[in-house]
Amino acid sequence: MIDNSGKISNGVDFAEESLEFHRRFKGKIAMSSKVPLRDRNDLSLAYTPGVAEACREIVKRPDESWNLTSRGSWVAVITDGSAVLGLGNIGPAAGMPVMEGKCVIFKEFADLDAFPFALKTQDVDRFVETVKLLSLSFGGVNLEDIAAPRCFEIEERLKKELDIPVMHDDQHGTAIVVMAALINAAKVVTKNFKELKTVIVGAGAAGNAIAALLVESGVRHVVVLDRKGIIGNARMDLTGHKLVLAQMTAEVHGLSGGLKEALTGADAVIGVSGPGILTAEHIRLMADKAIVFALANPIPEIMPEEAKRGGAMVIATGRSDFPNQINNALAYPGVFKGVLEARRPHITESMKCAAAEALAAYVTELSPNSIIPDILDRNVVRVVADAVRNS
Repeated sequence: MIDNSGKISNGVDFAEESLEFHRRFKGKIAMSSKVPLRDRNDLSLAYTPGVAEACREIVKRPDESWNLTSRGSWVAVITDGSAVLGLGNIGPAAGMPVMEGKCVIFKEFADLDAFPFALKTQDVDRFVETVKLLSLSFGGVNLEDIAAPRCFEIEERLKKELDIPVMHDDQHGTAIVVMAALINAAKVVTKNFKELKTVIVGAGAAGNAIAALLVESGVRHVVVLDRKGIIGNARMDLTGHKLVLAQMTAEVHGLSGGLKEALTGADAVIGVSGPGILTAEHIRLMADKAIVFALANPIPEIMPEEAKRGGAMVIATGRSDFPNQINNALAYPGVFKGVLEARRPHITESMKCAAAEALAAYVTELSPNSIIPDILDRNVVRVVADAVRNS
């Protein structure tokens, strides 16, 4: 188990072991061929002269690229390295191990081939133009580890300018899994999901998307805080996505102040900020049977033991060594599989809501320690993909 400092305390040093793991395999992914090359006939079919006919067919009917090439099962995983895990702006090369890890998960769980791109730019225009130039090679684009507010503009522009699905997973994958877990947590504490007084601590990529999806799903009381306090109409310093957040959560515009004011009487708190932000005293301000999602990694906003001391009934983290791991890998493989199977050009809000509801419904035996599927459950991708495809 990892203690409060984030160090390993069960005798296994995953930091050293993972470093040796990566060094031994020299990365985690490789390309393999779908077709045999046993003789000259096979070579003539896969390459010259036979391949020319596939080229001619695509010239006549461009949509045939989905049937005559692999693009329909290919996802580009793209970063600029500006917000990698909890490590911050470490650059694209240092972000590559994470991108490769995403590609492994795409293949292992959804049987989708994915390829990592670490772009050596943090300029929005150059990033967008590069992705557009590459886009004919892929069926979808998974944006990853891009800092706010740049990530919002990049995603919005690519969604408008491409005809293939684009999703910034740190935003929407996280939001889908949080919504699913919150639906089930509400059932455990016997409260109405849409009536939950919900506080989101952190107004970056994940906090913004969680708020948007909860509001879209009908949750009426959503309060978002940044470092300066509650985001609402009392704030005169709001611009960009925070101004949109204030308008989006207009139901609680009368609120102002900080954590104390936001948490008083709240049913749920969702932390997507940093370690140690919350204390047991904060949780005691909340309503009975409080729901606490402390998702900062590796050290959450509050450790589960302290949240329990404050009176929390349902607790989730982003870590695998505690119950209820909120991991966006429960969402993005299935979301992309479903949208690619349906050949949809965009990932919509209704698809995200459908994915969250399907994830929640998949857990049939609910308890305070069981509100979300296990990350290793191989059936989850199919459940999410079917929900997305049919939405």
